Amino acid sequence: RCAGRVEVQHGGQWGTICDDDWGLPDAVVVCRQLGCGDALAAPPGAWFGEGSGPIWLNGLRCRGTEERLVLCRHRGWRPHVCAHEEDASAVCSGGLQYPTPCPRSRGPAPALTPASLPGGPTVRLVGATGRCAGRLEIFHAGHWGTVCDDLWGLQDAAVVCRQLGCG
Repeated sequence: RCAGRVEVQHGGQWGTICDDDWGLPDAVVVCRQLGCGDALAAPPGAWFGEGSGPIWLNGLRCRGTEERLVLCRHRGWRPHVCAHEEDASAVCSGGLQYPTPCPRSRGPAPALTPASLPGGPTVRLVGATGRCAGRLEIFHAGHWGTVCDDLWGLQDAAVVCRQLGCG
């Protein structure tokens, strides 16, 4: 829930955000609004896969201090000339922090959508006791498969642990 492609709902329809000008301050606001802790990265180039439907926002320019994405500067709510290969993503620390309620309308809330299996995990650990240990598997094209360990390191393992909420 705290890492994935960033999608926003506008006019009752979900769409993506173009990664033009996308950066860590934008991810900071997304993570804050979702109650997902600190922003760790703002990967460009459809890092979590390409979305579908409209690309609602482009040229997002958050300062990182905004409480909600709707308060950041952008080029307007409309379909933009941007390909889904440029969908913005965010990786948050995953430490669940509840946002402060706001008496005014919150506007469209962003969502982080894992590309391979919307609404569900894209990675899992199997073959060991507990959910935070085991062999890494990834869900892709409708099937679970293993991950080759070539060039695999502690930093990679840390990302998986954060994604699974295992610390």
